[in-house]
Amino acid sequence: MSVPDVSVIVGAYEAMPYLVRCLESVEAQTWAHRIEIVAIDDGSTDGTGEYLEEFAASTSIPTRVVRQANSGGPSGPRNVGLGLARGRYVFFLDADDYFAEEALERMVAMADRAGTDVVLGRVEGVNRGAPKSMWSRTAERVDIYSSQVIFTLSAQKLFRRDLLDRLGLRFDEGLKTGEDALFTMEAYIRGNGVSVISDYTCYYLVGRDDGKHVTKSGSYTLRFESAGALMKLITELVPAGPKRDRLMVRPFTVGVIQQFAPGLMKQPEGVQRHKMELAAPLMARYWTPGVARRIKVSERLRLECIALGRLDLLRDILDFVKAGTRPEVVHRGRARTPYLVFPHFGEKGTGLKDASYEVTVPDWVGKPGLERIEAPRAVRRRKSLARRLARRLRTRVRGLAAPV
Repeated sequence: MSVPDVSVIVGAYEAMPYLVRCLESVEAQTWAHRIEIVAIDDGSTDGTGEYLEEFAASTSIPTRVVRQANSGGPSGPRNVGLGLARGRYVFFLDADDYFAEEALERMVAMADRAGTDVVLGRVEGVNRGAPKSMWSRTAERVDIYSSQVIFTLSAQKLFRRDLLDRLGLRFDEGLKTGEDALFTMEAYIRGNGVSVISDYTCYYLVGRDDGKHVTKSGSYTLRFESAGALMKLITELVPAGPKRDRLMVRPFTVGVIQQFAPGLMKQPEGVQRHKMELAAPLMARYWTPGVARRIKVSERLRLECIALGRLDLLRDILDFVKAGTRPEVVHRGRARTPYLVFPHFGEKGTGLKDASYEVTVPDWVGKPGLERIEAPRAVRRRKSLARRLARRLRTRVRGLAAPV
């Protein structure tokens, strides 16, 4: 048989009845004749393995089924599938989810045209939320250091298999959550570009009615572990500077900060302090002014409190946020720099500096759409000196030309 264009890797555990629609969506692909399926039953007891074997026996798509003892997570089955894949590209399809009909055709065409190693197809949620910020436009090639693609690090993307084989890239089976973030981030950084398809929904992310979706599982200790692993990876692959700072925004805002939402105040004090202890080494090692300035004020302040080890200050900030209080906007200095007046602004002895309250990226006051506060443009400050010099020169020339 000729080499397929795509190997669709399906790791399945207790996936019935969702697996039925999942596999039907693969059969319905416009490129069904150019794909193969590698399905791994990870020790299911609900008939998932039996259904996979029945499907393989009846479908016209070349399908290989592996049945194994439960591995405890999605990494093992995905790695097994990757080891068996023969396609030019691979796609990791979760057994709960499903494709739109033209998904693989469009993604492969994009990768072939652009020469990129990773393609993101627009995702929509079904009975659950889905990432949105990265779907503003279709692009053959995006800059990972300025685009929003770093905020979708799930494995449900098209990857060029040559890249994965060249890097020896596999999922970390030691991590129980966040393993796909490491895999995808490394492919972003070390691959030959990322493409985005925004004008066609390729993938439907399904929320299970029984609440057993894998992303809902895992203790907070595992969340800190996965955030730390992602920070370590970024540090190893990207030199210190603006590019690293930009990527670090992801684990701090979609990782650490989520453990310090207003709901923290309902948790036992022992849990609150334990979370502070788990976050402390991450803040000490990876938190920098460059990262801080890329995060909006309400989140930055929480992270600054964590870095200082001040649970008391953090509680004040969380109470303010939970109450929906609208912070006052004050402007200071010749540049009229805007600051948001959250608790402890301007107070001495807290450890929080005025810079922690400064608007350095576009921020919202009140609910989104009520008032948007823009950070001053640095270029205006640079040009202000040139304008002052030009003004002085014009004044001097006029003085020399004046009659005596």
